[in-house]
Formats: sequence, structure tokens, C-alpha cells
Amino acid sequence: MADIALSPFVTMIESEDGMVFLNQRTGRYWQLNGTGSEVVRLLLSGETVESAASRLQEKYPEASGQAVSDVRTLVRRLQAAKLLAR
Repeated sequence: MADIALSPFVTMIESEDGMVFLNQRTGRYWQLNGTGSEVVRLLLSGETVESAASRLQEKYPEASGQAVSDVRTLVRRLQAAKLLAR
């Protein structure tokens, strides 16, 4: 999974606790915590799922066994919510 971008009708802002998305078509808001926000920033800057997971593993070695799975799940959920596009 590479070349991930915000959907054209989504606005994203950084918050104290992470990041908030607004789907302008539906009016729904979505909030991510700091770790989820870090993953999204990495992906939007061109990182792959695997490289973003690798960075998380370096930062949080205790969770390294599930980092790739967690990043993939996050991407799938954000794409299902139409917040991220390829």
C-alpha cells in the first residue's frame, strides 16, 4: 500500500491529542490519537505501510509483533470511511 492521500472532500487538522478529519460530504468528524496520527503523517509523506510500521516498532518495541497488522487495519478503516484514497 503506497501512494495514500487524503480523499479530495476531506479536511484534516492537527489537534492537541492527534488529528481530526472532517468528511465534507457527510459532515462526520473522525479523530485519531497520537499514534494513529503519526501513522497517517508517515503514509501521507510517502511511506509504505511496512516502513511506517517499522518506525512504530522502533518507537514502541513492546508492540512490534503487531505493528504491520495495526497499520494495515488503520488504513483499511480510514479508506472504508472514505477519508483516505489511493
